[in-house]
Amino acid sequence: MMEKPTPLVITLAPTGIVPSRDQNPHLPVTPAEIAADVEQCFSAGARVFHLHARSEDGEATCRREVFAEIVGRVKQAVPQAIVCVSTSGRRFPSYQDRSEVLDLEGELKPDLASLTPGSMNFPRETSINSPEIIGRLAAAMQERGIVPEMEIFDFGMVDYVHYLIDKGVLRPPFVFNLLLGSLGTLSASPLNLALMVERLPAGSFWSAAGIGRFQSFMNALGVAMGGHVRTGLEDNLFLDRDKLRPATNARLVERIARQAEALERPLATPEEARRTLGLPALKL
Repeated sequence: MMEKPTPLVITLAPTGIVPSRDQNPHLPVTPAEIAADVEQCFSAGARVFHLHARSEDGEATCRREVFAEIVGRVKQAVPQAIVCVSTSGRRFPSYQDRSEVLDLEGELKPDLASLTPGSMNFPRETSINSPEIIGRLAAAMQERGIVPEMEIFDFGMVDYVHYLIDKGVLRPPFVFNLLLGSLGTLSASPLNLALMVERLPAGSFWSAAGIGRFQSFMNALGVAMGGHVRTGLEDNLFLDRDKLRPATNARLVERIARQAEALERPLATPEEARRTLGLPALKL
């Protein structure tokens, strides 16, 4: 008898650090725009929202007060949303800058925060994640009851997570975004994704994400393999490989919902998503 399929959890990364309105006019930038996109995508089936902040001029920022407005608006619009905030070192290398968002408290406290366990090259810049900062960010998350969302771009990052677990720096639940296809990191292939999943700690939650033209392909693999998926304009600005049709976050989520329906895999309810991620039930 076949096992009942695990409900699919869709993570949306709506904004990111690099994309601009010049590249795609649908990119949400202001707190109000991000919250509106979250509300629309939640209705389409997304449950986890990986948030970056932008300043008034549209540039990336790590200021706590900007994140506070975004998270506040998101939770007001969608109280059941699972909120993940970014601690990216791509533009903000210091621990002080990157950890500001972890000090959000009360109703603004995020459920998850990103943690990249290694340094790497992007096509035009480098993301530096020193062992010291990785350890300090992980410790700050654990202290505040925020679950690290490990962003994995290469095999060595998985190995380093195992090291951190052995040292007691990381504890369950283990949540992973597997991001393949960015130039300078692991290429987007079925074999690479399967090998990466095989090397994850037992009981891990994982989402498959593809960068740029690889997004839909990797999302489909995540659905078919029984994992979960991450999509959004942070990773990919277009609906087609030829970059002729600008995407919206809602249409990217809707495309995954159709893939899941074709494979007879249900989308997770908000309660199922929290349970699958190992998060406590939400008290509304």
